[in-house]
Amino acid sequence: MVAFEAIHDWVDAPGTVVSWEPSAATLAKVAEAPVSPVPVSYQQAQHLHAYRDHVAHGRTMARLNIPAWNIAGQCDIRAMTHVINAYVRRHDTYHSRFETDGAGGFTRRTLARARDIKFVPKTLGEMDSEDWRRYVLDTPDPLQWDCFRFGIIQRSDHFTFYLSVDHVHADAMFMGALFVEIHMMYAALVGGGAPLQLPEAGSYHDYCVRQREYTSGLTLDSPEVRAWIEFAEHNSGTLPRFPLPLGDDAGACGGALLTVQLLDDDQTDRFEAVCHAEGTRFSGGVFACAAMAEHKLTGADTYHVITPTTTRRTPAEYMTTGWFTGLVPISVAAAGQSFGAIARAAQASFDSRIELANVPFERILELGAEAGVRAPASGVAMLSYLDAGLPPLSPAIIAEWNQLNGRVYSDVGDAHQIGMWVNRLGRGTTVTVAHPNNATARQSALRYTEAMKAEYLDVVAARVSAASSSRVPALAALGATVS
Repeated sequence: MVAFEAIHDWVDAPGTVVSWEPSAATLAKVAEAPVSPVPVSYQQAQHLHAYRDHVAHGRTMARLNIPAWNIAGQCDIRAMTHVINAYVRRHDTYHSRFETDGAGGFTRRTLARARDIKFVPKTLGEMDSEDWRRYVLDTPDPLQWDCFRFGIIQRSDHFTFYLSVDHVHADAMFMGALFVEIHMMYAALVGGGAPLQLPEAGSYHDYCVRQREYTSGLTLDSPEVRAWIEFAEHNSGTLPRFPLPLGDDAGACGGALLTVQLLDDDQTDRFEAVCHAEGTRFSGGVFACAAMAEHKLTGADTYHVITPTTTRRTPAEYMTTGWFTGLVPISVAAAGQSFGAIARAAQASFDSRIELANVPFERILELGAEAGVRAPASGVAMLSYLDAGLPPLSPAIIAEWNQLNGRVYSDVGDAHQIGMWVNRLGRGTTVTVAHPNNATARQSALRYTEAMKAEYLDVVAARVSAASSSRVPALAALGATVS
């Protein structure tokens, strides 16, 4: 469900577009919203700083999450209007806007009453793919309150529902709950039933308060801080960098996505069986294959990477839209080790450090400057793993999503991170890589993903022995999707 696709790949039949946008009365209320005592979360602040920096340097920024799926029939505009307004009022992250505070930071202004929010439908007429892509990309920026838009594209026998939301309000893990909430609520209403009584949602504002209270109590002597600083020390005082060349213009050439099929369904099941036999989970195998691939590509004895994970902890928070994602630092020795040994070590590294996700690296920068910790340059390496069989997703949700041609699109701005998303979503196992949009970075992404794929296939074929430094040859350029 978070197998991202570039928005320029969103091609479908033309249709009549209806967009839901805030009413004039809503915008007036938002403009008058008072300053909130709720702190801006570290995730939101980092995003806002990055956006401001991109604008100052005339660069574009990848910032939009755009889930879309098909629904049969003609859209009941009245029912969908109810569903959209209920959703926005239910999740308090949407009740705030952000502005600069005059001291280099940001402050939050929040509506006092959720019921003051009202989105109204606006028929925009017939659009083709190029037209609606352009319209969606015009979603307001994160310093505007209405940096989220809802819409449909109506065709003869079905319509496509979409939401374009700036990352400041949502992480990738909100997709599952969003799909269930919007899709099931709409289905209940058009089926003649009463509005669904959804489980209680949590409060993103409460999370922001807890995060600030926790991080304010950290010092250089806190074990969590020491662990992060030690990780940074192994990576030249910052976060690990993608090890292959990215080109001279990597920070200012826009972004691109590359998707590679690592395993088919049967191979995925066999890979998981090997992982279990080695005493680890599938995710341990994911990190092991990356570690072994990087060792063969670069000769590095130890693999370092960051991986995102949710910091949601309660059932209510799993139903909540917001940016809860934190980062876990992983380190594992790769030289001379078997797949099983590397996978177990990687799993142990993740499991033992998972609470570090509650400590934003930005807080480490605040505390660790005198210890030599510094902000990373572009090219940070990030490896994510998502399994449809694990909460908050489920095989049933993914099956319904796939049946409705569900997709998640992203705008492709300058790539600060080299993000790699390994996804197991009911169609085998794939990896999607976000990389700078130049020939050097594309070639490096191809080399890296093909080296990863070779490791996965060796595991499935039981050809895995101790990792060696036999270098992987360079590959010729391939298409955007490699199978």
